[in-house]
Amino acid sequence: MQQPRDPQEIPPGCPAHGNVQMFGPPFGADPDSHYAELRQYGPSAPVDIAPDVQVELVTSYDAALYVLQNPASFVRDSRRWNALGEGRVPADSPALPMMGYRPNALFSDGAAHARLRRAVTDSLATVNEHQLIRQTQQSANYLISQFSTDIRGQAELMAEYAQPLPLLVFSDLFGCPPEIGDRVIAGISGIFEGTPGADEVLGGALTELIALKRRRPTDDLTTRLMEHSAQLSDEEVLHQLVTLLSGGTAPLAAAIGTSSALYLGEEWQGGLPVEDAVSQTLWNYAPIANYAAHYPTHDVELGGRLIRANDPVLVSFAAANTDPKLTEHREQLSAKAHLAFGAGPHACPAKDPAFMMAVTAVETLLNQLHDVELRVPFKSLTWAPSPWSRSLVTLPIRFTPRTVHHAAVPGGPAGSNAGWAPQQQTAAASPADTGPSRTNTGAAPQPKGGLFSRFLAWTRGE
Repeated sequence: MQQPRDPQEIPPGCPAHGNVQMFGPPFGADPDSHYAELRQYGPSAPVDIAPDVQVELVTSYDAALYVLQNPASFVRDSRRWNALGEGRVPADSPALPMMGYRPNALFSDGAAHARLRRAVTDSLATVNEHQLIRQTQQSANYLISQFSTDIRGQAELMAEYAQPLPLLVFSDLFGCPPEIGDRVIAGISGIFEGTPGADEVLGGALTELIALKRRRPTDDLTTRLMEHSAQLSDEEVLHQLVTLLSGGTAPLAAAIGTSSALYLGEEWQGGLPVEDAVSQTLWNYAPIANYAAHYPTHDVELGGRLIRANDPVLVSFAAANTDPKLTEHREQLSAKAHLAFGAGPHACPAKDPAFMMAVTAVETLLNQLHDVELRVPFKSLTWAPSPWSRSLVTLPIRFTPRTVHHAAVPGGPAGSNAGWAPQQQTAAASPADTGPSRTNTGAAPQPKGGLFSRFLAWTRGE
């Protein structure tokens, strides 16, 4: 068998010099074949993470741990990035929003990182576990109530449930009043959807939130960050909030969607708990697939490949988790040995709450819609073509429609129209149907305002 050639041995300009492209529909449709190809070169290989943006991608579990746990040789400050400093990264590159420097814990090192991370971890540690479960259940019940009365008994679970649920919980945890919460959700959603001006919307909303908490502090994450002994400036508080939003909501939405799809899929073994579906998602469909750019502080050899100082090294959490050398003895490892939450000094500070929220979201869905099922096979679902994340584009489901009664349910507003019962007349749902109807029966008129305003009104029984 012919051995693959080391890309470093191929002269620039040679037709064989093209790197594996880790973006676009071909990658999104079959990332595993791309990782398999890269493994032929060793624990890491050069790839194009975006057009004209080359990085070294680590696909080995052991090599990934080495990079993540070796802050003396691999740092996170992207201002060191050679190609960026030399003007070789396109100004409109989609890699820049993901890899460009921001003054937060994610892109800091040493004492600066320790100070910012301590403020975040200490603030998160004050969140009561039972309170977080209740907040997740309440947000889940609200979202389910919005689509469960669809007369066709159909919904698109990513857009109508998995994606907005973490945004509702985070807006609540941050202590957002209704109007600011609406803009926070619109801003962060717009950033992930590529909406022009979304950055400004989010920044303006969080700036107002911080100013409000300066005047009237309350018992919430924003206030705790502001009052922490690390004495963060308002700008630092803003950037930590952005990090929590961007690093927490999109991956959590992906985990909720994929875990739901796995549990409802044709190959799921009945009787296994929801926790197993979430764990399998984190192992085999890591929501943050390729990320965590590191910059060697000196020329370093990685698996026989020489990497120049300050050339970006990205970790493929997806490839590392499915490393064939690891899967041979994965049953002997802890269920939490996956790298979906990272490792080392920059590991996710909220991995346990994130896991608990994902489990609660899936369990609430199953409890409220007892006969919910996929409208297409799991293997036919479409994945987003992004190199950064592993997330379903859509998740079409069907269920017996519900009708509204005047009875409260746990996690819903007392005395409101929150109780559900099977609809007497339902339309037949065909597996070929791909879009849910927005015609609801028996639903009260929607209050004005954005998603968070409507959610808060629902919790008050309005």
